[in-house]
Amino acid sequence: MASPRLVLAVDGGNSKTDVAVVSEDGQVLATGRSGGFAPQRDGVEAAVSVVEQALSTLPRPAGGFDHVSACLAGADLPVEEEALARELAARGLGGDVVVRNDTFALLRAGASAPWGVAVVCGAGINAVGVSPTGAVARFPALGRISGDWGGGQGLAEEALWYAARAEDGRGTPTALTGLITSHFGTATVEELVLEVHFGRLAEDRLHELSPGVLAMAADGDAVARSLVERQAEEVTVLAEVCLRRLGLLETPAEVVLGGGMLTARDPLLMSLLDSAFAVRAPRAKLVLADVPPIVGAALLGLEHLGAAEAAKTRLRARYDPSGAG
Repeated sequence: MASPRLVLAVDGGNSKTDVAVVSEDGQVLATGRSGGFAPQRDGVEAAVSVVEQALSTLPRPAGGFDHVSACLAGADLPVEEEALARELAARGLGGDVVVRNDTFALLRAGASAPWGVAVVCGAGINAVGVSPTGAVARFPALGRISGDWGGGQGLAEEALWYAARAEDGRGTPTALTGLITSHFGTATVEELVLEVHFGRLAEDRLHELSPGVLAMAADGDAVARSLVERQAEEVTVLAEVCLRRLGLLETPAEVVLGGGMLTARDPLLMSLLDSAFAVRAPRAKLVLADVPPIVGAALLGLEHLGAAEAAKTRLRARYDPSGAG
């Protein structure tokens, strides 16, 4: 009897990279983890080396995997997906490689079917939509230059902007000034600004402030609340536009929410989202992803091989948060 075909599933995120070796019958044979996947910062070769680090202790078939399903942060444009796919193939991981943005993994992990909309709001923010016919709606997701705002980093940077102006008198007083100085142990907001400016504090550490911004908003700080309201608006508009582009606004459709900002289930943010979707996309069903995105990458891989439904059920059971699997 021939050995079952093997899928290498990869979920490369900003903070960590997960891999899973999955047989076509849905069994998870091995898993691994390494650091963040950042091709736009580190380059394609260095980013793919992070995948190899996650695989370093796992068994690898001599001829490569039958299929590589890689959902990767930083794969925001087709040309970037193609470059990453070439590099994965060049490392001998397999000749059949499909690279997608990591939002596709979130969508497939959280949705009950292969279609719907997903919004990820973690360190950054992005969204993707897939229609029942396979049509795709997505965004360049290149930051402010492509119209993006939000996620933990964007929220924190905006909080710092308001706090700096509050401290020097240009802006409205806000408790965010105390949040920032307390969290980073500086005497003033200006001191923190200079720490970032001179490179003594990495700018990407600012996202550590996002839980505090949510807490300040819940406590009634007007500036913090305005930021959380803006974050809810961004999540809503991303999903709404995807649904509209795909002709799904009038169709019952799942909108999968993922990333740390959303899976934290902050009561204020979730309440704002519920209210916004009730008005602007009332047929949408909000779904908080309850399995990791690596499941989505693996499911996409199994579907690529034409695996049976039983295989996909077995895979999901392996990651069932209730423990049923």
